[in-house]
Amino acid sequence: MKIRPTKGLTFDDVLLVPRRSPISSRQAVDTSTRLTTGIRLNIPVISANMDTVTEAPMAIAMARAGGIGILHRFNTIEQQVRQVNKVKRAQGFMVETPYFISVDATLAEARRMMDSLHVGGLIVVDGDRNLAGMLTNRDVQIAPESIKWVREAMTERSKLVTAGPAITPEEAQELLYNNRIEKLPILDANGTLVGLVTARDVIKPLKFPQAAQDERGRLRVGAAIGVKDREMARAEALLEAGADVLVLDIAHGHADHCIAMLGSLRRHFPQAQIIAGNVASVDGARELAEAGADAIKVGIGPGSICTTRIVTGFGVPQLTAILDSAEGVRLSGRDIPIIADGGIKVAGDMVKALAAGAETVMIGSLFAGTEESPGSPVIRDGQKFKVVRGMASLGATMGRREAERGEDESAEDSEDWDKVVPEGVEAVVPYRGYVSEVLYQLVGGLRSGLSYGGAHDIKGLQDNAEFLEITPAGVRESGSHDVRKI
Repeated sequence: MKIRPTKGLTFDDVLLVPRRSPISSRQAVDTSTRLTTGIRLNIPVISANMDTVTEAPMAIAMARAGGIGILHRFNTIEQQVRQVNKVKRAQGFMVETPYFISVDATLAEARRMMDSLHVGGLIVVDGDRNLAGMLTNRDVQIAPESIKWVREAMTERSKLVTAGPAITPEEAQELLYNNRIEKLPILDANGTLVGLVTARDVIKPLKFPQAAQDERGRLRVGAAIGVKDREMARAEALLEAGADVLVLDIAHGHADHCIAMLGSLRRHFPQAQIIAGNVASVDGARELAEAGADAIKVGIGPGSICTTRIVTGFGVPQLTAILDSAEGVRLSGRDIPIIADGGIKVAGDMVKALAAGAETVMIGSLFAGTEESPGSPVIRDGQKFKVVRGMASLGATMGRREAERGEDESAEDSEDWDKVVPEGVEAVVPYRGYVSEVLYQLVGGLRSGLSYGGAHDIKGLQDNAEFLEITPAGVRESGSHDVRKI
């Protein structure tokens, strides 16, 4: 038994000492950063892989703002793959696998398909799946009652404007505008359909210039997986669907089975970007780095709905956990980024986490109250809230067991309600509007923080950072005090 001579510190225990600054405007700083060794983001913010935080709508909003969302794994492989597909189809210069319908289908079938897929048009194909025409929402909506079949309402192939695969976004925009059309089928030299460009896809990059995009112009998205052997099939399916990064989802990442899974993933998918964690110590970060992680997630129990420290007695205050983990990565000899996961309440906490050595922060509860989160809305005393739950809470744990039994009816590790020891709670958080509004405040605070730190970018903030431990009186002084808020 031993007791450390130094205290563990969290964000409220310290302040950053202001530095002389050459920054004349908050807009003159660079908020871009590394998510992993192979992926960069334009803002250092990740939405957590929680089932009340990140599904496709949140991931889309995060990527369009320049960050990334990590899709939770508490569903079947097929359901999670569909979530990845939704994000990847939300934006990109060319839809490489456009939705199609048979020329012999009815308009009623086409209408149902458009409604279920939330698309405004379908490629029409013949029996050999060759391009036969195009059917748009306009064709369906204004068709007279006498028109019952797709072949009667569609625009025939001979009347379509098409282009080749080498077309540029600028050329596509000009072609769409000159012909006053919204959809442009892309055909190869043999006349085979290879994609579809839409007016909406051409406009989106202009509307979201900060978006985090892959090499094909699609939005970035991550997906969580477990650490059991059967999760290799999930990993393969997610990577095939286009997931940019896999996140090993385990509360205690400094464990043999997590390190073994990381090794298996690295052997089977050598090009994949893999985030491992969670850890909160020098040795934990060092060993995951040595095992091949492309980034390491740091945090044991700092989340607002996590009770791991209370239930188990284990954990490290988050600022100290980040500092120790950064040291562990340095000792590994590898230059990989750290993700500060949990404990972010305000923009200042994010600035402190980055200054301590993290390159991104993962946020859960703060985003759970936004419009894009999948949490259920609740009205209390006339005020709107949304439900959030820790992924080790009783409800989330049983939901995970149910999902696992759905994939493997013979699963032997399913537990009854009375046998679960939860390490999280279920709660409600105030409704906060759209996630873009929350991100605006967080990134605005970071820009100001860089200015106070005399830094043009996050690396400069880390190089200049000097932390000062403060007393409870200093904590009180840091917030509004001795006034009555309006």
